Amino acid sequence: MHKIYELMPDIQGEEMLLLQKLTQDYSEESLRSFAAIYRARRKDPMLILLLTLLGLLGVAGVHRILLNQIGMGILYFFTGGLCLIGTIVDAVNYQNLSLNYNRQMAMEVHHLLNVGK
Repeated sequence: MHKIYELMPDIQGEEMLLLQKLTQDYSEESLRSFAAIYRARRKDPMLILLLTLLGLLGVAGVHRILLNQIGMGILYFFTGGLCLIGTIVDAVNYQNLSLNYNRQMAMEVHHLLNVGK
């Protein structure tokens, strides 16, 4: 079993496969550094879903701002989640939204750790 799974057992599926591929040649120290930085930057899909559902109650766009999509978050806020249609679509696609963000963060952390080598 890959060591990244031991450090981050709560991550599964496509995200875990990406992390395993990125960290396959890491030393134990680099792997621990990667896990610590990535865990701090990662967004949990359930948090994204809860914030998306908050948009159905009138505070739309918070999830997009949290995912560093500031412009889209402001647009959602002022248009009521694009008249709730965008919020409903995001509620269905919350896993893809968080996976795309987490993939970007994993690549940034990987690059950050490999710049010094």
